[in-house]
Amino acid sequence: MFKEAVYVPGTAPGAPAYSPALTVEVGDCKMIYLTGQTSIDQDGGVVCPGDVAGQAEQAFKLAEQLLKAAGAGLNDVVKAQIFLTDVNDYPQVAPVRNKYFAKNRPVSTIVAVNALTTPGCKVELDLVAIVKK
Repeated sequence: MFKEAVYVPGTAPGAPAYSPALTVEVGDCKMIYLTGQTSIDQDGGVVCPGDVAGQAEQAFKLAEQLLKAAGAGLNDVVKAQIFLTDVNDYPQVAPVRNKYFAKNRPVSTIVAVNALTTPGCKVELDLVAIVKK
């Protein structure tokens, strides 16, 4: 088994204790694990404050960039967890999720949490993808 950190130039750097994404080679496949993606800009500021659909859109765009840097795309996602600070926001997030997963329907879990680590963020994506080496 071999693992490698994945970084996208020009995006907000991860904390020293973790990588934005990690690839793990397993047999003839490569698993890609993303760190939770929120609606932050390259300076760490919240994009679309108060707009959960806009925040979901930004989180998916950041996830897409990381997956591309790892040699994958959203069609390769096999598991999606979406964390919401208010479960009542799901009706606004669902259309965004459905747009990005229109061709691929990964297993999915929606989790309501009382807060995320970045103040003002209302949604966070946790994605796992797999591709052939």
